[in-house]
Amino acid sequence: MMNLRLSLLEIFLLEVIVWLGLWLLNDYLATLLTLIIGAIVLAVLLIALIAEAIERSKVPRKYFHVMWLSIVAPLAAAMLYLFIFGGNLSFLEKI
Repeated sequence: MMNLRLSLLEIFLLEVIVWLGLWLLNDYLATLLTLIIGAIVLAVLLIALIAEAIERSKVPRKYFHVMWLSIVAPLAAAMLYLFIFGGNLSFLEKI
């Protein structure tokens, strides 16, 4: 079994590529998932940080960094998509 260790930059770039692919395929679904998954990951991160402040655990610091990147990556992909397409979302034009 391979022991694959990725740096935070590599994790961030992989997440942005996946999110950008989703944005290019279906911007409506990507908008919903960005908001929903971003909110869920943010809530989990905040609860983990509060629990960590109350009682120190053996969770590595990288966990918190990856969680933070999992919030930032979809937002970065969304901003890049909106920049490339001039802020136009196809599902808003159909209304």
